[in-house]
Amino acid sequence: MTIVLSAQNLRKSYAGQAVVDGVSITLNRGECYGLLGPNGAGKTTTLRLLLGLIEPDDGNLKLLGLAVPRHAREARLRVGVVPQVDNLDPDFTVAENLLVYGRYFGISDAAIEARLPDLLEFANLTHKRDAKVPTLSGGMKRRLTLARALVNDPDIVFLDEPTTGLDPQARHLIWQRLRELTARGKTLLLTTHFMEEAERLCHRLAILDHGRMVAEDSPRELIAQHIEPQVIEVFGEHAAAWARSHASRFAQRFEISGESAFCYVQEAQPLLAELHRQGELRYLHRPANLEDVFLKLTGREMRE
Repeated sequence: MTIVLSAQNLRKSYAGQAVVDGVSITLNRGECYGLLGPNGAGKTTTLRLLLGLIEPDDGNLKLLGLAVPRHAREARLRVGVVPQVDNLDPDFTVAENLLVYGRYFGISDAAIEARLPDLLEFANLTHKRDAKVPTLSGGMKRRLTLARALVNDPDIVFLDEPTTGLDPQARHLIWQRLRELTARGKTLLLTTHFMEEAERLCHRLAILDHGRMVAEDSPRELIAQHIEPQVIEVFGEHAAAWARSHASRFAQRFEISGESAFCYVQEAQPLLAELHRQGELRYLHRPANLEDVFLKLTGREMRE
């Protein structure tokens, strides 16, 4: 495999508080790698370090074979970035946004014009080529931001929460396009709060908490390593009281959150039979997923 990014023991502190605390990441060509974590876990600072926008207090980083931050400017010529918030120019049309952005990379107008049909088709915006940005829907703006990140034909694309605020149809279209990019050999580094998105797209991912990497592997392996295979959610007015009295008889582990109890089991039938006998309790039986792993490793409390 070709390594396109290698970060070893990155550290960054502000006012004596460690924000990134010994993070090491290696990305291979053609993979989608996810960075997950609650608010304040250090994801954004890690991205800024990897892009060479800020200098680490310690650690070593190579992006596309170039030492960063020393050669960050040269490395970023081969990088695409999809920021968390769309920063398109509202005074320009769809095509003009792509054209002007390409000039920042020193690409000639003729070369950008030659690429426009493919970029617009990729973003499903061919019919909106001459439309001004304020007339676009949220999904269209997000797809245009993704197309803009590809103007320089990058080797690696950084995507910061690329589908936040999108409806299901727009989200699924973005997912499809991102899978197409990895099929072409592009490398993606993705941050997201959507566990389903990470589970669908990421070949490997890391979970960050308080600036440290607490787990790293494929979504399937993380689920197998950290969570019992089946989950039964019991919810309603009496669910918490029932769980405190009875759940430990049937579940290997259980958690109470509000009026819901999450029971993690190897074998579901004994607990399902007990809940059926109870009658008044409502419940949902499902396989374990990445969200269960995330909540186990980072906790259920709110982060501001």
